[in-house]
Amino acid sequence: MPGVLIWYSVLFLTVRFHSVQGQVSYSIPEEMAKGSIVGNIAQDLGLDLQRLKSGKARMHTGDSTEYIGLNKDTGVMLIKEKMDRESLCAKTTPCALHLQLILENPMELFTITAEITDINDNPPTFQKKRIQFEISESAVTGARFMLEKAVDADVGVNGLQTYSLKPTDNFVLELHNQAGGDKNVEMVLQSPLDREKKSVITLLLTAIDGGDPQLSGTVQIHVTVLDANDNAPVFTQKVYKAVLIENAVKGSKLTTVTATDADEGSYGQVTYCIANTEDTVRNMLIIDQHSGEVTLNGVVDFEKASHYQLDIQAKDQGGLSDSCKLIIDVLDINDNKPVISLLSMSNSVSEDSTLGTVVAMMKVDDADSGVNGQVHCSINDNMPFALSSSSSNFISLRIEQQLDRERDAEYNISITCTDQGVPALSRSTSLSLQISDVNDNAPMFEKSNYEACVVENNTPGLSMFKVQASDADWNQNARVSYILEDSTVNGVSVSSYVSVHPESGDITAMRSFDFEQLKDFHFKVKAQDGGSPPLNNNVTMKIIIQDQNDNAPQVLYPVQTGGSVVAEIVPRAADVGYLVTKVVAVDVDSGQNAWLSYKLQKTTEKALFEVGLQNGEIRTVRQVTDKDAVKQKLTVVVEDNGQPSRSAVVTINVAVADSFPEMLAEFTNFSRDKETNNNLTFFLVLALAVVSLLFIVSIIAIISVKIYRWRQKKLFYKSGANLPAIPYYPPVYADGTLQHVYNYEMCGTTNSRMSDMKFVRPYSQNTLVSQSRLETVQREKERENNDLNLEQNPPNTDWRFPPNQRPGPSGQHRFHTLQQRWTPYEKSRAGARPEDTGAVAGVIAGTGPWPNPPTDAEQLQALMAAANASEATATLGPRYNPQYGPDYRQNVYIPGSTATLTVNPQQQIPQQALPPPQALPPIEAPKSAQTPASKKKPMKKDKK
Repeated sequence: MPGVLIWYSVLFLTVRFHSVQGQVSYSIPEEMAKGSIVGNIAQDLGLDLQRLKSGKARMHTGDSTEYIGLNKDTGVMLIKEKMDRESLCAKTTPCALHLQLILENPMELFTITAEITDINDNPPTFQKKRIQFEISESAVTGARFMLEKAVDADVGVNGLQTYSLKPTDNFVLELHNQAGGDKNVEMVLQSPLDREKKSVITLLLTAIDGGDPQLSGTVQIHVTVLDANDNAPVFTQKVYKAVLIENAVKGSKLTTVTATDADEGSYGQVTYCIANTEDTVRNMLIIDQHSGEVTLNGVVDFEKASHYQLDIQAKDQGGLSDSCKLIIDVLDINDNKPVISLLSMSNSVSEDSTLGTVVAMMKVDDADSGVNGQVHCSINDNMPFALSSSSSNFISLRIEQQLDRERDAEYNISITCTDQGVPALSRSTSLSLQISDVNDNAPMFEKSNYEACVVENNTPGLSMFKVQASDADWNQNARVSYILEDSTVNGVSVSSYVSVHPESGDITAMRSFDFEQLKDFHFKVKAQDGGSPPLNNNVTMKIIIQDQNDNAPQVLYPVQTGGSVVAEIVPRAADVGYLVTKVVAVDVDSGQNAWLSYKLQKTTEKALFEVGLQNGEIRTVRQVTDKDAVKQKLTVVVEDNGQPSRSAVVTINVAVADSFPEMLAEFTNFSRDKETNNNLTFFLVLALAVVSLLFIVSIIAIISVKIYRWRQKKLFYKSGANLPAIPYYPPVYADGTLQHVYNYEMCGTTNSRMSDMKFVRPYSQNTLVSQSRLETVQREKERENNDLNLEQNPPNTDWRFPPNQRPGPSGQHRFHTLQQRWTPYEKSRAGARPEDTGAVAGVIAGTGPWPNPPTDAEQLQALMAAANASEATATLGPRYNPQYGPDYRQNVYIPGSTATLTVNPQQQIPQQALPPPQALPPIEAPKSAQTPASKKKPMKKDKK
């Protein structure tokens, strides 16, 4: 056995391959171990390893057992199952495995032939372990005895080669070549036998093959020497031939062999037997031992064996024998249907696939031979596919015509393969192929253009129309979206007029349309599918705007003006039908909305004039009489024919007079009366507006004053004892500096933190509050987080400016409840300077008259200022007297106004140096000046 393994390894090194036009052949020895390398198919076919992976390379064998596999990573074919050539092929040579390498994307097929070479792994064997002969001693020299042949499963040089016989004292061995390469083994008597010397002779027959090392098999031959039988049976012919039909019934007669023996008696009786034949053949065929008739005892299958050979022996009773060969040829019949094996199949193919694309690959086999094994395949009609064959039994299904998914989305392909036998046998298989969609159809509209109507004055967002496009493609390629193409309408982008819903195709108005400005407009809507790249189509959309009666008639003549009165003259002697004038009107609407009709308003039965219903002509309907008024006022109503109708009114003055001066005199009085009425109406409206404005200002001022006092009271109660003394600075200035220091005493209210406190502070030009007091206030402020330190600011230097450079018409005036008030006399517009009057201190009275007649707002502001002074006295107690402060009525500055209010000259009093409280003169409110609303309206006769 170690020698056999060494031989295997040597044979492995002799693996050969041959590649021609996509076909590779390998030669490998049998009995190779699992995992042994057969060859590198990638290199031999010139394939890239990545191609093996992407193409999902796989090996296909017709047999259920997979002996050879493929490693996709290395491209090497490996042994998967140990192969025994004798089991696979028996005596058939050469013994080969036919494999197919299948690749996908694109589909490719390579044929691989692996020839299994024989190794000397089977020694020659004999069916019997012992052979016995009975030979008469009278057998002549040269008598021949047929020996059983050895059987060697190996083929070629490893098969049976020769025999040897030992000892060779009486017999020698002769070998005779026969048709088919077999050898008949005969034992030839070379020296006479002598039963008396040796009645039993034992020989050893050895069969030797030609392998390296050689193997052999032996069998013992026992020869019993009998008495003389000098004639052996002889066959009439050495080779017999017979023909057997495949699937013949059991018991069918094949042929009869015949042998004759010249001896008589028992030595002349011949018997027949089948010798030197395998058991399978021996069981299939039987021979009658007396008649030599050969009959069928089993089932013959041409696909398993096409011919048989038998050795038939004829033997007499004396032990002499002869042999012949029977050759039986099996005739094939068409008993096998074609077998269709699907090697590869695409479940779907794109509709834009090129012609010739392979969609399926099949292998068709027929076990029959000759015409019975010739197969023709076809597909059902009206299919855009065709079958092509690259070899005898490999078929490809290819695209022959251009595919269209919109026409056929799926194909059920029936493939039928029929052999050429009689009767012909066939087999069919069905394939289902889906056609995948390609975006090859653009969306299509039913029409190339559409029209839609919308009534003007529509509401924005109104749905006007819906466009619809269809796409013959499928799924995403058929998903249509709608896009408004960019264009302009009257120089404006169309997107400001309409919008298109991208999915539903609804066209919506973005604005309210006006028929008088735009009658119709065009735009394009594009339908685009969801393919890649997308396909599109467009349609022209026309929007027609329908007129609505939204415009009243407009009178072009006579022209209506607010100035002088224009009148038409009608002579007193005018005939019936006299044309007075003609009313001309237009309506910018269209259609029946622009049809105008004219009629007089408030006509009586004895009316002098009438107006044409259609033409607007005003004519007389009767003669003018003395009772007719000289001044006639006609009101003409112009109506359109819309639903609802709209109208316009025009007033026409007609004078019944014979001359122009007469008409002019009448209408001059008429104009004056009209002007008087117009002025009266104007003044009434103006007065109502002024009163309303004053009322609103008064309410705002009262609320503001209340809020301001409330805040000042809150600050006063919160500051408590930290408030400094309130000095008063009399209006005696010397270049803007104060010459004296004045002190005030103040008693706090019951809510004050400290009561009856007196604050005496020296005045300094640079500092109003001493440093020590500031430090005290700072400490108190730190202890009381809510306390407030109020420090008096120096007077504003605005009073130093001349009157023409001061801000505001009356200068700046600051009004604070508990702080000093600066009211420089230079800032008083109407009064004399205090230096000229000699006033030192006291209540500052009025210094001049009102610069202009005071308005109601100025009078109200002055009253409020006086009320503030009185309320301050009532709030702060008896210690606070208006004598100690400036008069609020002297200079009152109204914000936003150019007026400064002062008291009347009749109320002026001489300035005194702080008189006692009882000496205070009464304070009167200034008299209100006359307003335009209170003036007496002039009468008509006054004007004249």
